[in-house]
Amino acid sequence: MEFIPNLQTVVHYSLHFIVPGMLAWLFFKDNWKWAWFIMIATMLVDLDHLLADPIFDPNRCSIGFHPLHSYYAIALYFGMLFIKNTYVRIVGLGLLFHMVTDFQDCLW
Repeated sequence: MEFIPNLQTVVHYSLHFIVPGMLAWLFFKDNWKWAWFIMIATMLVDLDHLLADPIFDPNRCSIGFHPLHSYYAIALYFGMLFIKNTYVRIVGLGLLFHMVTDFQDCLW
């Protein structure tokens, strides 16, 4: 059986991988590759999906459902942008953009 991704899947994973690279290049030009790697690593936030039953549901909106995708967590990620440590800001930016990417799934 051949897997043919739908438009939502293509957009979702493009946003998870391509846009963080663009953000890294735009905001962290001196170390954009390292910043991109850190932002890609923030996808570990999806480990909270393991707490759900079923683990993956293509029709479920992650925002507000999973603990690390809660509005409280998103507020914490936003707060990370104001910490002076550059790495904390990169992680915060990566996590926020991850939430934006997952939110677009709620709109399909």
